[in-house]
Amino acid sequence: MMSKQIETKAANNIRILSAAMVEKAKSGHPGGAMGGADFIHILYSEFLNYDPSDTSWANRDRFFLDPGHMSPMLYSVLSLAGYYNMDDLKNFRQWGSVTPGHPELDVARGVENTSGPLGQGHTMAVGAAIAERFLTARFGDWMSHKIYAFISDGGIQEEVSQGAGRIAGYLGLGNLIMFYDSNDIQLSSPTTDVTIEDTAKKYEAWGWNVLSIEGNNPDQIRDALKKANAETEKPTLIIGKTIMGKGALTESGENFERQTSTHGMPLSDAGASFEKTIQNLGGDPENPFQIFEDVQAFYDNRKKELIAAAAAKKAEQAEWQKANPELAAKLNSFFSDAAPEFDFSSLEQKENIATRGASGNVLGAMYNKVENLIVASADLSNSDKTDGFLKKTTSFKNGDFSGSFLQAGVSELTMACLVNGMALHGGVIAVCGTFFVFSDYMKPAVRLAALMELPVKYVWTHDAFRVGEDGPTHQPVEQEAQIRLMEKLKNHNGENSVLVLRPADGNETTVAWKMAMENTATPTALILSRQNIENLPTEGNAYESALQSEKGAYIVVKPAEKPDVVLVASGSEVSTLVEGAKLLTEKEGLNVQVVSAPSEGLFRNQPEDYQQKVLPVGVPRFGLTAGLPVTLAGLVGENGKIWGMESFGYSAPYKVLDEKLGFNGENVYQQVKKMLK
Repeated sequence: MMSKQIETKAANNIRILSAAMVEKAKSGHPGGAMGGADFIHILYSEFLNYDPSDTSWANRDRFFLDPGHMSPMLYSVLSLAGYYNMDDLKNFRQWGSVTPGHPELDVARGVENTSGPLGQGHTMAVGAAIAERFLTARFGDWMSHKIYAFISDGGIQEEVSQGAGRIAGYLGLGNLIMFYDSNDIQLSSPTTDVTIEDTAKKYEAWGWNVLSIEGNNPDQIRDALKKANAETEKPTLIIGKTIMGKGALTESGENFERQTSTHGMPLSDAGASFEKTIQNLGGDPENPFQIFEDVQAFYDNRKKELIAAAAAKKAEQAEWQKANPELAAKLNSFFSDAAPEFDFSSLEQKENIATRGASGNVLGAMYNKVENLIVASADLSNSDKTDGFLKKTTSFKNGDFSGSFLQAGVSELTMACLVNGMALHGGVIAVCGTFFVFSDYMKPAVRLAALMELPVKYVWTHDAFRVGEDGPTHQPVEQEAQIRLMEKLKNHNGENSVLVLRPADGNETTVAWKMAMENTATPTALILSRQNIENLPTEGNAYESALQSEKGAYIVVKPAEKPDVVLVASGSEVSTLVEGAKLLTEKEGLNVQVVSAPSEGLFRNQPEDYQQKVLPVGVPRFGLTAGLPVTLAGLVGENGKIWGMESFGYSAPYKVLDEKLGFNGENVYQQVKKMLK
């Protein structure tokens, strides 16, 4: 155990560096970081197991930060651990810096998750804990490890915490340990202005092991972490009553702790004295960016201990691998960046089925072939057809992770955060399903998945007003336009930040799943129909024809001569265009080209000559979409016409809606004829 002098000095070192980063940047949140310094120091110096020489080691403990505004605390402790240098800290919040204002995923430097939107970080930790239990159930307790999370008052208040707490307690995630930094201060007020809840009782009601301590007392922190590590059947919440801005002084030397102002601005702007505070904490106001020699020596020694402990665990793994070569090969494949092996061409779809049903068939076929697949649904498995997978396996239950399905309950945002955490942990492929209209609840987590470049798969069904009698509350109209806007954004690697696929029939759905599984670099959204869809016309093998959709858009109906008009759509509207094209040819003698465009993002990545072959320059274009017309604007262009939704839907049978709203071949015929005249 470290000396009292070192544990105090190390925590103060973290406070000094945190305050200095914010002060130099003239922007940031010093108070919470200063209050949480004692816990983060004890965690990293005594409990968190990782390999400093192998940061991506699969068996490491994970630490998930929820309040991303407390990034100075994380960067400071990671600088003590050797991941950041003083220049990195001095460049906090600056252009090109490796220390952005809110942490961004950077496993090489010890940052396990992107955080900022409160509530998501610790919910991702729950997902990571589920992934760890899933893997341990298959490969043995030798690979068990802990998932630590750090949450603040704001994260406790965010609604997503309710779903995270409920699910973690229900599943009995004894591998999950969360520290609640309860300093009673939030950005604009004390917490007493917004809540009177008893957080401990709330988590106890969910089945958590709850420990309450003084959050700045190293002995109590240490004791709580020992008890939490000994608990194997419940997740543990350590409620630490901490002091916002611990150590802060005014110019006259008066105490300036527990002040709301220190939450979100530099100490000198908050009413404290930066110089007096640094002096009070044992630092040099003229040169605050330094690590005390004895603190550095202590962390250097800890680094050696961690490398030795990791080597011992790796030796244990090597013995296991030697005794279990087949399981070892499987484990290696689970953590490989390569797409899993699965023969999609062998899967036959029934004629004219709903694409949600076709998706369920693919999921069912992948079970036992892609053994690290985890599928989740927000209480809709029998409607979003993820039950095609569930019928082959069982749901996770308290203490039982032998199955591969997560019943998330009615909590779409929670579910989306959980699959992000699963993907961050690694070793599993995470899929989640719900109605497309409820993707609205998921957008904050989808956005973070795109930022972190996580290969999660979204199964969004009931993709249009054809939900029918359920009415406009359940009929997505603007949702496709929203997700396709994200498809247009590029990530740091220059790729489309999300792969968005809206297949037009069962065979395109099979290929869409092929693309989703091969996409290991970004999230994939599959947008699927509730109603049955006529299969697209093909010559020869239907699957081979549907493979053309891998280019994002392709010609479904090609005229013998140069087209007079091009009709373009995605999803169920493509078969309606085929119907309309037939009328235009028979009644008007037009040469009509029909294009299925499941992904504009992929299509725009194709060579220019291919794009012009599919959408010839100078040829009038007509688009049909069950979403907003802007959804097809990039494909149809300024001189074309788009028939789409200009209002929310209505409650009626979907065939009546098709007729009333003009989504049939006859209206396509009439609208194109009017456009050409």
